[in-house]
Amino acid sequence: MPTPRASRIPDVLTRYEAELLAQWVRDQAQSLGPKGGRISEGELRAECQEFLALLQRAARNGDLTDPRGPAWQELRDMLGNLSSSRARQGFSPIQTASFVFSFKQPLFDRLRQDLGGDGAALADEVWTATTLLDQLGLETTHAFLKSREQMIARQQEEMLELSTPVVKLWERILALPMIGTLDSARTQVVMESLLQRIVETGAEIAIIDITGVPTVDTLVAQHLIKTVTAARLMGAECIISGIRPQIAQTIVHLGVNLGDVITKATLADAFAVALQRRGFGLARTTAGQ
Repeated sequence: MPTPRASRIPDVLTRYEAELLAQWVRDQAQSLGPKGGRISEGELRAECQEFLALLQRAARNGDLTDPRGPAWQELRDMLGNLSSSRARQGFSPIQTASFVFSFKQPLFDRLRQDLGGDGAALADEVWTATTLLDQLGLETTHAFLKSREQMIARQQEEMLELSTPVVKLWERILALPMIGTLDSARTQVVMESLLQRIVETGAEIAIIDITGVPTVDTLVAQHLIKTVTAARLMGAECIISGIRPQIAQTIVHLGVNLGDVITKATLADAFAVALQRRGFGLARTTAGQ
């Protein structure tokens, strides 16, 4: 049985390094189009040089048919970092993956130049290179999507925090205006924000305004009760405002028991009750002429 022929790819990567790099950088600059303005040619060239150097090392020491081995770890890490960077810069998954896929043409051209007289050997090497770069390209896409998902998750957390501000209305009186759907994740953020502000301000009354909550169902009511209960454990009484007629009907229809929680139609009404509970009163004054 004949011994398998050693791949020429490691030798081609080293011998034609300058030509590979020049053609690859030029092709990428053209393919990136307007997005290319987000990365300078110097940065692009530096990334290409790093990739090529790591690819040469891995190709000499590792299995060209399986880039998941330990010899390829540095290259995979580099592609992961590049994918995260491209995700933050606003590149698309296709543009990020083409960093690897665009290397096919320069490599195929050099293989053809080196093995043009041996069709069988050229076909074998092109297939090996295709399989290798396809796997590395998929690895890059996977890393990009993972980074994008993490970015979206962080942005969602930040939006939740921004959408649940706890406002100090008066001495020891807080207000928590809520806008949008109240789900389990947001309830946790609401509860943590409210309890933290109660501790910081020593508040005795917290007004939870649900005017901006589009619908109230059994789950939303349960979340509200949990928040009220947690605030009470911290020594603060809660008032729920923004109870519109349709919401009141829904709560009655669902048979939800809000217990002895004070509810008001508007935030102004709830604030008046809170001031009264704190021993303050409101008086109308007439401006003198």
